[in-house]
Amino acid sequence: MGAADVVPGVSGGTIAFITGIYEELIKAIDGLGPEVLRDFFKLGVKNTFVKYNLSFLLSLASGILISILSLSKLITYLLQTAPVLLWAFFFGLVLASVWYIGKQITRWNYLVIIAILIGSIASYYITIAEPLGSPDSWWYIIFSGFIAIIAMILPGVSGAFLLLLLGSYESVLGAVSGLVEAVAAGDWNKAWESLGTILLFAVGCVVGLKVFSRILTWLFEHYKNVTLGLLTGFMIGSLNKLWPWKEVLVYRTNSHGEEIPFLERSILASDFDGDPQILWVVLLSISGFLLILMLEKWASKKQS
Repeated sequence: MGAADVVPGVSGGTIAFITGIYEELIKAIDGLGPEVLRDFFKLGVKNTFVKYNLSFLLSLASGILISILSLSKLITYLLQTAPVLLWAFFFGLVLASVWYIGKQITRWNYLVIIAILIGSIASYYITIAEPLGSPDSWWYIIFSGFIAIIAMILPGVSGAFLLLLLGSYESVLGAVSGLVEAVAAGDWNKAWESLGTILLFAVGCVVGLKVFSRILTWLFEHYKNVTLGLLTGFMIGSLNKLWPWKEVLVYRTNSHGEEIPFLERSILASDFDGDPQILWVVLLSISGFLLILMLEKWASKKQS
């Protein structure tokens, strides 16, 4: 989930869903509240961990954190040096996820179909929206965390891409990598500055998680098939962002003074300016697709 959340266009919620932990994650988050601290003293540490499924949440959070810290630079590097191949792999991954989530719908009706259409259209228009500038105010960083975390737990909606649209992607990712670099170099002023940005973002994430997890829990309990249809639509629409061949319409300058794509549109391989690497694109797309099938089988065996 951490690796997926770093990439603009891929959702950590997608990974949670295909590995079979999505509903458990939403319910565990929804169950958290101030009473957790009270129960630590009243019930003891062990019983509190069991009651609120804290072992599950801590294991998941640790994996996400380790992945983000260790892979943020690699993902950024691959987005700059091999974007076609990276997008091809994730295209196959999400395409298989559309099939996987869609088959969870047990009862098809017009409401489910409408939900798929609404999700597809909304997600598609998010992928073609023009990114905003990057406000540095503290409240905007909190707001960015609130919006991004909602997307990160929604299959098919990329929190990283919404951060890009909000103009906060580079600030947040830069703060994460900057903290690691500053600690390694002993530059504590920069480390505290980076940590401050991360903590503001985390505040927004915590609030967003709590608010939205309750909504999702209610939707899964009362309108599960319609909710699954909406999530399937989100993923269908997001495939536009993951299409390997793109034409850059506008560039932007990052913090290192490098020109990187800012606004793009999907095109055919024959219109691509450069080597389309069709064979590798096909192979990596198939690899991403097969990876989801393997994860599904692994998750099914683990649950049984």
